[in-house]
Amino acid sequence: MMFLNPILTVALAVQAPAVQSTASSAGATDAAVHADVVAQAVNGDQQDAPDPGTATAAATPPSGAAAPAPQQKAELKEPPTPPHTGIRALFGNLIEDITKLPAMQNVYIASGGGAMALATHPADARVNVFMTNHHDTWDTVFAPGKYIGDTPEQIALSIGTYAWGRIFDEPKVAHFGMDLLQAQLLTEMLVEPIKFAVGRERPDGSNHQSFPSGHAAITFATATVIERHLGWRKSFLAYAIASYVAASRLHDDRHYLSDVIFGAAVGTIAGRTVVHHAADYWAISPVRVPGGVAILVTKTAQR
Repeated sequence: MMFLNPILTVALAVQAPAVQSTASSAGATDAAVHADVVAQAVNGDQQDAPDPGTATAAATPPSGAAAPAPQQKAELKEPPTPPHTGIRALFGNLIEDITKLPAMQNVYIASGGGAMALATHPADARVNVFMTNHHDTWDTVFAPGKYIGDTPEQIALSIGTYAWGRIFDEPKVAHFGMDLLQAQLLTEMLVEPIKFAVGRERPDGSNHQSFPSGHAAITFATATVIERHLGWRKSFLAYAIASYVAASRLHDDRHYLSDVIFGAAVGTIAGRTVVHHAADYWAISPVRVPGGVAILVTKTAQR
């Protein structure tokens, strides 16, 4: 858990200034509009229409004033913050996300993860022997992995992020925490049925819930949500921690390599499903053409 705290702290620090800067810009805009209205009211009796030159001069900021900064490309790629981030929206959006699971992109991720898991399956036993034969060196290094990737710790950190945004009225932070919670809930909904359906025995023989790895799935879901909100550069640490958790499950002899590979794919699917960008949406509409009707499929383009 202590390894994920810096990730969520960075996320809060990145998200919060966006709200403040937006508020400052809005305040400056309102002040400018108010000044125009007052000026027009004072001069209204002296002239019927504003002089074009005067209007141009009024619209041009003074030479010493800072011009408004253009919107950053990174901001354009951020997922749009929903108007509501309450408990009802959290669970309502989760139900909607479940209906989006069969998307083709998720099919590709599941197929790729399944193919990689199948390809590494013959090497599962050899990899575990190698990882478990280094107890003296790596016991201390990998010890935190089982706690970092545990569901209660992950959900507690997500609830903390969500509560921060709600308490301090920061919608972007609340939205970020809401997506983390939804991704982790969706991950559990996917992982547990697969575990019981496959019934693969763990390497240590403790039970038959080895495939796929829940620890790998939930940490990769968290990393994917961070990537979708903040971008690849700010999510590098999260993916590094998720990979560390996956490796720790091999060292602890709780999972095989194929288990953690497919678990990572499941978590990635959950993380991508719950975070919605404008470019993720497709529109289908009928179009009349000579001799009949065609179906036009379009996707919202990123600006």
